[in-house]
Amino acid sequence: MASYLQVENISKSYGDRVLFENISFNINEGDKIALVAPNGTGKSSLLKILAGVEHSDRGGEVKFMKDIRVAFLDQDMTFDPKRTIFDEVYSRMGDIAPEIREYEAAVESGDSKRLERAIAAMDASGGWSIEQNIRQVLTSLKLERWNQPMGELSGGEAKRVALACMMLQDAEFIIMDEPTNHLDIDIIEYLEAYLQRSRCTLLMVTHDRYFLDRVCNTIMEIDRGKLYSYRGNYTQYLEKREERYTNMQAEIDKSRNLLRRELEWIRSTPQARTGKARYRVNAFYDLKDKASVSLQTGSVEIDVATSRLGRKIIDCMDVNLSFEGRRMLDNFSYKFTRGERVGIVGRNGVGKTTFLNLISGKISPDSGVIEQGETLRIGYYSQRGINFKPGQTVLECVQDIADVVKASDGHAVSATTFLNRFLFPHDTFTKRIDILSGGEKRRLYLLTVLMQNPNMLILDEPTNDLDIMTLNVLEEYLQEFKGSLIIVSHDRYFLDKCVDHLFVFEGEGRIKDFVGQYSEYREYMKDKEAAERSVERSTTAKPQQQRSHDTSKRKLSYKEQRELEQIETDLQSLTAERAQLEAEISSGALPYDRLSELSKRIEEIIETMDEKELRWLELNE
Repeated sequence: MASYLQVENISKSYGDRVLFENISFNINEGDKIALVAPNGTGKSSLLKILAGVEHSDRGGEVKFMKDIRVAFLDQDMTFDPKRTIFDEVYSRMGDIAPEIREYEAAVESGDSKRLERAIAAMDASGGWSIEQNIRQVLTSLKLERWNQPMGELSGGEAKRVALACMMLQDAEFIIMDEPTNHLDIDIIEYLEAYLQRSRCTLLMVTHDRYFLDRVCNTIMEIDRGKLYSYRGNYTQYLEKREERYTNMQAEIDKSRNLLRRELEWIRSTPQARTGKARYRVNAFYDLKDKASVSLQTGSVEIDVATSRLGRKIIDCMDVNLSFEGRRMLDNFSYKFTRGERVGIVGRNGVGKTTFLNLISGKISPDSGVIEQGETLRIGYYSQRGINFKPGQTVLECVQDIADVVKASDGHAVSATTFLNRFLFPHDTFTKRIDILSGGEKRRLYLLTVLMQNPNMLILDEPTNDLDIMTLNVLEEYLQEFKGSLIIVSHDRYFLDKCVDHLFVFEGEGRIKDFVGQYSEYREYMKDKEAAERSVERSTTAKPQQQRSHDTSKRKLSYKEQRELEQIETDLQSLTAERAQLEAEISSGALPYDRLSELSKRIEEIIETMDEKELRWLELNE
């Protein structure tokens, strides 16, 4: 099996903060690897070093196999806001785009020699079919308004454009940083299936555990500055990690017992610390290092009180809302109850975030009534993320809300202690928020929402940028949360653990209430779609069976038979004409005008042949 990537002794630091140091690993052809580590340990920085966007500190080496294509999907790709979707994707076509641009420039230049070379390059690179490929990929990602400017796209649409750019590179090695962020579940499942089918080698960072479980065959973990590799999916990784920790704990316990006995020897026989016993003194200090290892991992501690919640939560009666000419809610009526846990799902653009803004009182409906209970205290975790003043520090942001936080047992906890529990040590208090990592900003934002002791949590895409360890803690907290809960999320694992029923946004203001977990809903939809296809097949099969009974097998009419024969004749003629024109172009003796005329004719022939071949298939079926 070929080695696609060799990494030796790469390091990354920011100031005095070491993210990782002297990391080495190897990735072979066909590996599909997920990188797992807490926020702030340098996962994104590592991927950027491998992709050539950033550089390792103090040397190190990143070596890809010669001539393999590498595609990088960054968390937040920058686009030209004035370009259309199609032009943006076209501009990023990597190895093929230069041939296309050169061909267009050659046509405009009037240089026949240059045009001849450009045509040959287009033939060799398959550039003639590039437009068709772009349209096919954009359609598969549900991007159909190709002339829409990039500046008008939502976060989910922009992420799909980035995915299209990555997919069209047809790379052998793909690097992806949080590929599922901002995507709706349908697109996540499409990407999941695409990567399962693909023969590419993959390295990615993701918090989506179902996605990770179904796509990856290896998990790499950064733990205490070291890299550990586990063959298998996420479920197998959890089992093997627990086994590694059990073995490490046994070794630590053994070292501590030996250390205790050695310590007794060191203290009781000072005269023996010379000569032959020196080696035992040296071994003592080595043993002390082994015994002092702690397997405790820093994890978020969520301990906040929930304000008392009365009987009335939020009552919606005949609510209607339209936004930018689109129907978001159509006569929606519902009474939220105490302790209710609702998950909201639906494709991008159907109004999920708008619905959250509506029931939280941030916007008003066109008609209908929304009433909130007097004791209701909403904690709204927005998809936009934390708002902070320019230059504001971590501690200043928290103290703007409160100096103390009420814990679940009623006692007061200082803001600094609360920061510690959310993995913000004292040396980060004076750190500016704008230089925090994406995951650290999300963790700080979650802290500022919870410290207000809400009794209803509205969470809009809470899993974006949070590491898996923090997600596990958040899930446990939400499972014990005494208030009401509304979650918009594309994370299927998170929804399955935290909600009791779903609001399925179907578009045009329609909302379906489904009782059960998201996985149960997907199974229900698959069964429903299979039943509908079965009915459709049986409906269409009956007339065919009737015709078959009457005529054994329907034959082509005289007119259709003549058409079929003519298509076969035309295809032979067009194929011969195309070969003749290509030979003329390759001769190198044609003037520019004639060369341009023949190039256009070849394009017409290809288009005509495609149409005729499609009709030929229809007649033969």
